Amino acid sequence: MSGKTAALATGQAPSSGVPAQALLSQHLSRPGRRAVVAAELDCLRGPVSGKIPLPLRLFWSLPDHQFDLDDPDPRRWYYETVLREASRPDDLTAYLDGATLVRLWPELYLPKGVRRAWEERHPSLRAAVAA
Repeated sequence: MSGKTAALATGQAPSSGVPAQALLSQHLSRPGRRAVVAAELDCLRGPVSGKIPLPLRLFWSLPDHQFDLDDPDPRRWYYETVLREASRPDDLTAYLDGATLVRLWPELYLPKGVRRAWEERHPSLRAAVAA
């Protein structure tokens, strides 16, 4: 485990019934908020297609709060939003998919703190960027 890890948070993923685990990083996702990072990419089993709504605490900019995951641009925006705004483990496990995250990682525009926190915990993400 990285020396940058500040705490381990646990929660319950609403759709899976499986305990979620995430690390609360020292790195900031934005001023005043530490990045939340999944302990394991395999625990990210969120939706991979369809029109998916996000709760207001994650996304408050569009009236219907839905992202079409079958369209590449909204899918990237959805992943950037969840990674930046997540405040609890189930935000990650309920809305992100590990394989999709790895595939999209090089294309995502993220705050430095979010990218650093995730790449420290999951070196395979850093490798995906280098490839």
